[in-house]
Order: sequence, then C-alpha cells, then structure tokens
Amino acid sequence: MTPPWKKNPVIYEINTMVWLFEMSQQMLFPITLANIPAEKWDELTHLHIEAVWLMGVWQRSPRGIAISNLHPGNLSDFRQALPDFSFADNVGSPYCIRRYAVDAQLGGDEGLAIAREQLSLRGIKLILDFVPNHLAHDHRWVQESPDYFISGNKEDLRDDPVTYVQIGGNIFACGKDPFYPAWQDVLQVNAFHPGLREDIIETVSRIARQCDGVRCDMAMLMLNEVFERTWGKRAGPEPELEYWEELIPAVKRTNRDFIFIAEAYWDKEWILQQQGFDFCYDKRLYDRLEHENAQAVRSHLLADPVYQSKMIRFIENHDEPRHVVAFQPGKNRAATVIFSTLPGAKLYHDGQFDGRKVRLPVFLCRRPDEPVDFELRAFCQRLLLAIAHPVFHEGDWQLCECAGWPDNPGFENLLAWYWCDGNDRFLIVVNYSGHANQGRVKIPDQELRSRNWRLNDSLSEVTFERNGDEMADPGLYVALGPWAFHFLRFYPV
Repeated sequence: MTPPWKKNPVIYEINTMVWLFEMSQQMLFPITLANIPAEKWDELTHLHIEAVWLMGVWQRSPRGIAISNLHPGNLSDFRQALPDFSFADNVGSPYCIRRYAVDAQLGGDEGLAIAREQLSLRGIKLILDFVPNHLAHDHRWVQESPDYFISGNKEDLRDDPVTYVQIGGNIFACGKDPFYPAWQDVLQVNAFHPGLREDIIETVSRIARQCDGVRCDMAMLMLNEVFERTWGKRAGPEPELEYWEELIPAVKRTNRDFIFIAEAYWDKEWILQQQGFDFCYDKRLYDRLEHENAQAVRSHLLADPVYQSKMIRFIENHDEPRHVVAFQPGKNRAATVIFSTLPGAKLYHDGQFDGRKVRLPVFLCRRPDEPVDFELRAFCQRLLLAIAHPVFHEGDWQLCECAGWPDNPGFENLLAWYWCDGNDRFLIVVNYSGHANQGRVKIPDQELRSRNWRLNDSLSEVTFERNGDEMADPGLYVALGPWAFHFLRFYPV
C-alpha cells in the first residue's frame, strides 16, 4: 500500500485513452492498463509526483458517440485539433458515462487493479473521475429509475429541443450548466432525489475501493442553492442536507484517507471545502495569472492559510488551453514557478512539460504529433525536483513583503514567499511582468540575523552571499529581468 497522502501533493493528469493508444503505436501491439511496460511506469517516478489522475477510464456511451458525431460544433473542434480526423477517432466523452466500470478497451476493472498495484509499488496514488451532474442516455438508471433524472413534458420538448429529449415514453432534461446550452449527449440527474443519493453513495464507495481519490466534475452544480436556481420546481423539495454533506462522510467512514477534489468555479470553493472537499480548483488564481498583474495575484494569496492549503493550483488541464498558448513566452515559466511553489495541491497535465500547443477534445483517442520543447522539459524537470524537497510538504509558508523606492515602483511587480522547516529555508521571488524590476524582499525569519548566508538558486545554479540582518530589514535586494525568478535555498556561511 502507498503511504498516507502528503500535504501539498503533486498530481499528474493523464488522458488514459490517448496514453494507451500512443503506447500501443510505439510497442506495435495492444497496450491496456493490464500490460503497460515497467519502464513506462518508471518514467512517472522521475516526475516526483504523489498521484496520477487517470482521466477517462469509465465505460463510455455508444449513444453519446453517435450524438457527438452529429454535432457541428464538436466536429469542428475535432478537425481543428486533429486535421486528419476520422469518425473512428471519436471514442466518446469520458464525461458521458454509461457505467462506472473500466472500459473494456482500456483493460476493464482487472486492468485498473494491475495499474493501481504498479503505481503503488512506486509510491504513487491513483485518482479517478466522478461525474455527479449527469449520466449517458444509455445508463441503466434511465430505464430502471427514470425518476432519478429531471423530467420534462411535451411542451418543453417542443419549445426547447436543445435542453429536452425523449427516450421511450419519457422526456428528460439534458445535463446543464446554467450559463451554457445543455449538453445533449447526457441526461441531468436530480440531485435532490433521495434514492439517487443512496445509489450514488454506493457507486462512489465502490469507486473508492479502486483508487485513492476522485476528481468530481463540476462539483458546484450539486450545491442545493445552485441546483434549485437551475431547475426550480422540477427538482422537487430542497433536501435538508447538501448532496456533498451526505456523500463525502459516507464514503470516508470506510476509507478515511480517500480524498475528494472539486472542479469548482463561481467562487464556491470555500463552501465546498466546508462540505468536505479536500481540495478545490483554484480557477481564480489561474485567471489572475493569465489576465491580471502581480498585485492581483498577491491579493489572492492573502487568503486564510487553511483555505489555501485546500486549493489545487494549475495553469493547464484538459479543459484549459495549453499554457504555451495561453501565456506568452517567459510568462508561462513565471506562472509555472508561482503555482508550483504555493501551498495546496499542484496539478500538471500530460504534454505540459513538452510544450504541446493543441488542446485535445476529450472525445478523441489520439492527438497530433508535435515537436518537443526540450528546453522547457528540462526546466520543468528541474522545478519538479526542486519542489520535491520535504519543506514544500512539511514546512511553513509565508507571503513576503516587497518594498522599493519612491521613484521606482517596479517592486509592485515582484511576488515573494518563504518556506521554512527547521534548518531548511527557501525563498521564491518572481518578477511577474514583461519589464525588468528591482526591489527589496523582507524575509520574515529572525534567525537569519547575525550571520551571512549563501543563497543557491535551485533552477539556475547561481549563488549569492548575503547578510542576514540586511535580509530581515530593509530586505534582500533583488533585480530581475522580464518574467524572471529566483528559487533560493539558504545555507549558513
């Protein structure tokens, strides 16, 4: 068995279908989760990660595939990502789930068990998907328990055929985010239905025997106030307990180390944390890194430390553009250093380290060939090795004050924080702007005083020697070029 979860874990997302397809092409024989070569598992250990998220292992819906192949928007996305797209490339959305059993073409439940054992032997945990908001048209509950879904009538079907669909003698609502058109390949479950909640507890408890945690798709859609606002009277009376307040404790009663990760938006992270989530997406940080300045990022990092420790930070995942496209050159590395060295979980995405530019629709089983950015890969490997140090899991984190001079406000573009655990000390400083800037970073550690210190930059191998009294007050002087950074480890001289 793998050891308990570390604080601030590092998680690596893999598109399972694509990963196995590419491996099969390389090996010239079919690869499933049951027969992945040992050297491929070993490659993951070089990333110094705590967990792998195998995205998209559950049985996909044939009906969902047929619907997506008729959708002009989907087909446009497929051809944009994969110019030589053919219908055989569309294996269906992993979020259009027919059954919570591992897809046979991936090796079935037995293959997943073998994969989990291989990861465990290497000290790596396994995360899988759970999709609470909707299920495929051909899920068995559609026939066996149609009252588990939001229903409609003939007028709904006539007036809003995008949101409503008829299956047999029943009219169902399609899965929906209230701010976007309905997803026509899935049906909307009724989060308020007590029978559904009971069966979902059983479903997720079964999933919890197969992995170490779940990433819960669009978790905020199941909040009572969100669900009621979206579906109104169609959902029936609002339950006394929240959906997650029933589900999470029920699962954790038999598996206390099992973790729940919320894909969360609309500033619902704190509410979801209070309802039991171990980590919530920090989409607000992503948006500030992409569109705002250093001061906006700094204000975000003033939040309560307990709240921050339960965020999962990222600048790329399967829903977002590739970071080398979303962030200009230089800025992408600065943003990577920022999110990688903050408290909370860190999420990286397969292809992120190689500089891939194409965001692949999750329906597809293969991706286009793209050249590897070996310089970026080497940088990310150095960074992952640096943050594997125990201080980033066990130490204390503090945001540092940056100061400057009346005629030079460039210090406002500097971000800095300090990690300390006993004799281990690290300082991260980032110039989050496209211009050179200078300033002083006040380090909140009185034990630096009365001696000199050697500061080794773990990413550039540059070394400085500085006086501890000066670093405490008025602060360590730094001068950084556009989007540049320091990753400094402290050694007493």
